[in-house]
Amino acid sequence: MTGKKYKDFDKLLIIAMFLIFAIGVTAIYSATKSRGLPVAESFFFRQLNWMGIGIALLALVISISYQRFIDVAYVIYGINVILLVLVLVLGHVRLGAQRWFSIGGFAFQPSEFIKLGLILALSNYAAAKKDAMAEFKNLIIPSILLAIPFILVLLQPDLGTALMLVPIFLSIMVVSGARLKYLGGMILLGLAGLPVFWHFLRDYQRQRLLVFIDPNIDPLGAGYTIIQSKIAVGSGGLFGKGWLNGTQNQLNFLPERHTDFIFSVIGEEWGFLGAAALVLLYFFIVKRAFNIAALTSDVYGKTIATGIGVMVGLQVVINIAMTIGLMPVVGIPLPLVSYGGSSLIATVVAIGLLINVGIRRSTF
Repeated sequence: MTGKKYKDFDKLLIIAMFLIFAIGVTAIYSATKSRGLPVAESFFFRQLNWMGIGIALLALVISISYQRFIDVAYVIYGINVILLVLVLVLGHVRLGAQRWFSIGGFAFQPSEFIKLGLILALSNYAAAKKDAMAEFKNLIIPSILLAIPFILVLLQPDLGTALMLVPIFLSIMVVSGARLKYLGGMILLGLAGLPVFWHFLRDYQRQRLLVFIDPNIDPLGAGYTIIQSKIAVGSGGLFGKGWLNGTQNQLNFLPERHTDFIFSVIGEEWGFLGAAALVLLYFFIVKRAFNIAALTSDVYGKTIATGIGVMVGLQVVINIAMTIGLMPVVGIPLPLVSYGGSSLIATVVAIGLLINVGIRRSTF
């Protein structure tokens, strides 16, 4: 990497990433402290280990030109699809879903990485077609690239992650020049199929959607978590109750508080100001992604940056909206904050790709 490339290195993006991670590990420690696990077995320590792996991969991703990743995009996508098939056959079942491989006491979730695989594959195809993306026939292959992982992830079942793939697809298609009327038609077709789609949902997924409309229809069952989450966030007030002092958290009223509902812990203990600071850090990363996309003349880099910006931003919006009752519970983790190695590493690698595009955007 030349001196010029080092000059273009986005240090602020790295700083924002580590600040968010620091907020996350302190919240994980607070959320799991009552379990009394030895340090070496604690969720806090495991998350630090995952971050160590993430940092190594971050350095590797930055050091290799993003064009090289584009060259093997279909290979990366194909490996991810194979893993999604294998997890349906050999995966570990947890909470009624078959989404994980268990490796040495750690859980590996392939669906977290298919988002990046899809971004690279779509970027490869869209950039190769360039101006021809305005033709309807050139939406067929990208639609197939979307449909395969969408169906496989839905079968796990993981409705939230499957739906996440759709906005990533749409954003990359828009940036690459696809006509809005075709994309709009695809959206309308999908919406028209929702009544049919309802019949394929699992009972607990239907219950979550009904609870979103009225949590009190099952206050001790499916509605319990969202009710406790809203109490936790609301009770934090402006300044919060202080680290390790959240009552909903420390008294174990809030389920899944170290994973999907960790924002509730932050809201309760750090209040509105702490939660707002976290949201601003996310906003900075997403804005940076779109700025990189806007400043990149190379279509490959532009579509990668756009896809990553949508991926991170949408996860943040869905997770936070879910914890405060503005969206149904769909099991989307909060990037860099929720406990889980797969989500953490996938997000760190995504940020590495962003930095990569920012460094080399003028060299292709």
